[in-house]
Amino acid sequence: MTDELDARAAGARRLTDKVCVITGAGQGIGRAAARRLGQEGGTIVVADRVEATATEAVAELRQHGVEAMKVLVDLGTFASAQSLMAQAREAYGRIDVLVNNVGGTIWIKPYHLYSEEEVKLELERSLYPTLWCCLAALPIMMEQKAGSIVNVGSQSTRGLYRLPYATSKGGVLALTKVLAMEYGRYGIRVNTMAPGGTEISDRVTPRLSIGPGRMADDVPLAEVYRREMAEDISNQQALRRRGLPEEQAAAIVFLASDDASFITGQVINCSGGQS
Repeated sequence: MTDELDARAAGARRLTDKVCVITGAGQGIGRAAARRLGQEGGTIVVADRVEATATEAVAELRQHGVEAMKVLVDLGTFASAQSLMAQAREAYGRIDVLVNNVGGTIWIKPYHLYSEEEVKLELERSLYPTLWCCLAALPIMMEQKAGSIVNVGSQSTRGLYRLPYATSKGGVLALTKVLAMEYGRYGIRVNTMAPGGTEISDRVTPRLSIGPGRMADDVPLAEVYRREMAEDISNQQALRRRGLPEEQAAAIVFLASDDASFITGQVINCSGGQS
């Protein structure tokens, strides 16, 4: 499947000369998106909080002739998002595409077992980075009178044991619709790609990582909850398999490109038919 996608992308250059900022681009869907955007001619800004994976991603892109830079940043604050966008514009003069990929559940458990602090941490990981990056990028795109924002959503909004994360992703869907309505007059499109269960072969940051040097404790019965959650996802899928990051990246690139020039405020469920 990966070879087929690579071959398909080789003949397409839908993002030539486009400056593309991808958050969480050091691994998983973010890294696959950076790779695919680069294959299609994009100049790539790899934003990640983990230096090792960000460095690897940039090296891989450059090895294949893609112009790329890394920005080490933890996007939990508006100031950090502003710094990311400022560095990208200083380096390349503009921002054409923003892929808001940062996020991911920390704990998997019933809602009544979350503490107040844990709920806040889930929102800080999976909602705030998208809010802050949109807020930081919009003035730049408004000045350009053009831009494409692709948010990474989730099928967790109909699922088990991740309510704070699901709430974050529900917020991402809401901001996608509202921003599309507010900023279409500036030539800015805003869409969401919502993956289902995804095989991540290159994941190196543990799920329970809260931040640099900070790890959360897992919960009692964690394996039971994870198994029930996985079974719930599988039972919803028409294709009966997990998706690949490359498949998610293909949907992201479509939404980012001019092939989707009349599409905004929409959600593509790239989930194998998960309902």
